[in-house]
Amino acid sequence: MTTFVAQLQNEPFLWISLVSIIGLMVGSFLNVVIYRLPEMIKRDWLQQCAELRGEAAPAFTKFNLMIPRSACVHCGHKITALENIPIISYLVLRGRCAHCKKHISLRYLFVETLTALMSGFVAWYFGFSLFTLAALIFVWALIVLAMIDLDTQLLPDDITLPLLWLGVLINLNDGFTDIHSAIIGAITGYLSLWSIYWCFKLATGKEGMGYGDFKLLAAIGAWLGWEMLAVVMVFSSLVGAAVGIGLIMRAKLNKNTPIPFGPYLAGGAMIALFVGNDINQLYLGLF
Repeated sequence: MTTFVAQLQNEPFLWISLVSIIGLMVGSFLNVVIYRLPEMIKRDWLQQCAELRGEAAPAFTKFNLMIPRSACVHCGHKITALENIPIISYLVLRGRCAHCKKHISLRYLFVETLTALMSGFVAWYFGFSLFTLAALIFVWALIVLAMIDLDTQLLPDDITLPLLWLGVLINLNDGFTDIHSAIIGAITGYLSLWSIYWCFKLATGKEGMGYGDFKLLAAIGAWLGWEMLAVVMVFSSLVGAAVGIGLIMRAKLNKNTPIPFGPYLAGGAMIALFVGNDINQLYLGLF
């Protein structure tokens, strides 16, 4: 074991490859979270609503991140171990269910590939250190939140709040930033979007974003510090605006159609994690 650890420290390619493979397997699990967590939340809401109305709670079969086994959404075929190998199974099956031959969404392949690539990049960037483990957790959480928001326009508290407190914990001993910057970042992140939300609502009578966005930016501030929030907001706003305008011009949506902001915040956070300091230094050098 000691020899293997020494190899990982001395051979970056081996370290990056190992983390990429782990990321590939984690990506398969993230697909499960992305699909199941919103449904778990929905069932919990329905049960709570029934209790508040004094009605009998709906009877649901057991459903969580582990039970039941993964199955084809078209025919219910239970996915076997050989059919659940990240990326390889998708390619071998040519993107179709082994039983009914219906198409399997490219989403699964995309999430697995993205998670593997981002995990390998984190391993390359931070090297063999505890920072890699922390950054992996951060990046994996951002991927899940981005995809859930795209699907449902929800950013679950089950992920955003633990991510926020974990960011504070990571920075207790000057992790990605110092603890003062982390706490100020969490407060500033939440209040900045909260202020925009209320200004927009008072001006238009409409809700411009959800509370999940506040909590996600607070979590990002807790991880990266208040100094990175400008980088996150600039990039997420520019990309979000460009995508929104492009979709409107192509008649894919109208100006009143809500666009999830979480994916752009997540993308901005990843940019800030890797090159935020360089961007801030460049900005300070110019002005």
